[in-house]
Amino acid sequence: MGMTPRSTPLLAVSLLALSPLFAQLPAPNAQGISMGHLHLMVSNVEATKKMFVEAMGAQVVQAGRLEALRLPGVIVVLTKAAPGGGTDDSAVNHLGFIVKDLAGMKAKLTAAGGTVVREMPDTAQMFVMFPDGVKIEFTGNPDLNVPVAHHHIHFFTHDVEATRAWYVKLFSAIPGKRGRFEAADVPGVNLSFSPNPTPTLPTKGRAMDHIGFEVKGLEAFCKKLEAEGVKFDTPYRYVPAIGLGIAFLTDPFGVRVELTEGLNKL
Repeated sequence: MGMTPRSTPLLAVSLLALSPLFAQLPAPNAQGISMGHLHLMVSNVEATKKMFVEAMGAQVVQAGRLEALRLPGVIVVLTKAAPGGGTDDSAVNHLGFIVKDLAGMKAKLTAAGGTVVREMPDTAQMFVMFPDGVKIEFTGNPDLNVPVAHHHIHFFTHDVEATRAWYVKLFSAIPGKRGRFEAADVPGVNLSFSPNPTPTLPTKGRAMDHIGFEVKGLEAFCKKLEAEGVKFDTPYRYVPAIGLGIAFLTDPFGVRVELTEGLNKL
């Protein structure tokens, strides 16, 4: 599940150029799509917020009445709920970040309440369990120009090729490899895919409830997908209270996906 230094993906290389003043989401691809947000449903918002703010240095920002946490390359949103489970056994098995100082990040995360569940010194990696069973992988890279940056989402699926093909088709992800993993890149995130011998559980209602892509021209993009036969759980709508256009769909393998327009202004 790790990434060896010898197989660092193009995404990691591009992150080296991030300025410490990096704020907005990554520039979109030719289809207007980039990484947007990660939405966690947590039993204790303040406990999870402490992990992201105090340990990882996230900045608290507002979209109308919506509070969000901004990190280089991604927005994190926390909603208070009683989640149905963590990331283990879920279609999204874990999230991934790159950090400049792995030992320092370990100390901060454990002080904030995280639990290190696996360490891989040979590849400068560790897995940390956040509250409510959200597993996050951290990879050390001393050349990073920011303390921490978003890196990947790791899917566990019974059909790796079909899952990757879905993201390539809908979001113009660029297929490739990340180390030994089949993968695809969208600006701001590497989507990694591993085979799972047993069925994984849908993400909806779990602590890692959904992932989000930011889309330029979202309403037109949703109409295009609908014309191609894509079914939306929540069709496109604009929400004045948070100043965002949104739409929800679920991939064929159980991952809930939100599309937004406007998060890049935070």
